[in-house]
Amino acid sequence: MPRRYWIETLGCPKNQVDSDKLVGTLVADGYTSASSPGQADLVVVNTCAFIDEARQESIDVILQLTDGRKKGAEVVVTGCLAERHGDELAAALPEVTVRGFNLALTPHDHDHDHAHAGPATSAGRATSAGTAVTIGRKVPVPSFDLLNLPRPRSPRPWAYVKIAEGCDRACGFCAIPSFRGPQRSRSIDSILQEVEELDVREVVLVAQDLASYGRDQGKGKKSLVPLVKAVAARTDRVRLLYLYPSELTDTLIDTICDTGVPYFDLSLQHVAPTHLRRMKRWGDGARFLSRIEAIRERELDAAFRSNFIVGYPGETEDDHDQLLAFVEAAQLDWCGFFSYSEEEGTHAATLVNDIDPELVRDRLAELREMQDSITQDRRDQLIGREVEVLVDEPGIGRSHREAPEIDGVITLPEHLKEGTFARVRVIGALGPDLDAEEVG
Repeated sequence: MPRRYWIETLGCPKNQVDSDKLVGTLVADGYTSASSPGQADLVVVNTCAFIDEARQESIDVILQLTDGRKKGAEVVVTGCLAERHGDELAAALPEVTVRGFNLALTPHDHDHDHAHAGPATSAGRATSAGTAVTIGRKVPVPSFDLLNLPRPRSPRPWAYVKIAEGCDRACGFCAIPSFRGPQRSRSIDSILQEVEELDVREVVLVAQDLASYGRDQGKGKKSLVPLVKAVAARTDRVRLLYLYPSELTDTLIDTICDTGVPYFDLSLQHVAPTHLRRMKRWGDGARFLSRIEAIRERELDAAFRSNFIVGYPGETEDDHDQLLAFVEAAQLDWCGFFSYSEEEGTHAATLVNDIDPELVRDRLAELREMQDSITQDRRDQLIGREVEVLVDEPGIGRSHREAPEIDGVITLPEHLKEGTFARVRVIGALGPDLDAEEVG
């Protein structure tokens, strides 16, 4: 009887792609999917460690799945938490196998892999194919990347496609470069091959620094625009997640709009100029607003999403007021607000002027209340309009305004076939979600 696997994925869409790659490897190795984690011979937890809450969730899930596993089953912990805190996890949970990204392949064969692992890197990690390469800031680069693995076809009419791994930026709050390494872009040909093999109606391109795709390939220029055009020629929709604002050129804006999915997920993080410099970030609220307004002039139906950090060290009341004013003026369709989480080894961890947690909670509540009202208003404005939706599953679809698993959805008539496009009329709105009826 073939061994059965279960993969539990936490965190961002990029982790989902990693999990899909692992599924492809496990299936090729003879595994079959289990109906539940308690039925699996191998349980893999692909963890997130971006902020404190994500780390705690990862630990809770590991403990839950370890306690609920069947007798003799192996639990493998991989992903960001394993990469950042592997030694601590291994010491605290000797009953699980802890493996970083480049050790995640064929986890059931871990004894063999460890026996042939190279020496530990400067971050205390071994690699599966010899010593890791070290570049620039002494950041170890995995000798094996999950993104190079094949993956199974998507069970949904859409799929995330990771086009690069790692990041070259040095944002004050972010530890990702310390464990994901510097940016490593895939070739356009390998990405297009994956898109064609997935055979989905919508492709969502993701990376730690999406707009810088190709910059590390030695061609003297980034190549996201030709990639987007090539993907758009092979699928009905192409969507981009996580665009650094300084990289949002006129050419890229035109390219995104020309795909028919004018959806702009902008990584802004804050708007107060002095505070952004503390965060080691580019830009300011005035420049961000100007860009958003220019996009709306070009494409009236453009949708916008962003995220902001509240309580980063040194954030003043004036900084907060500037953010409130921006949120009111920008009228973004979707917006997330997160409390600052101190990450070991980052620039922010060396700063003073920590913000009182109660004040952070008050600021978050004020911002979220404002944005909830804005999102509701923007959804209400769609009532009576006709939109084209992709039917994700019976009774559920999305227009170009909704990214999968992140934004609201559109409730549809149950008879509309999954994986098809349909023309519908919006007849109601409740919070982030819409109700629609079929046109004609």
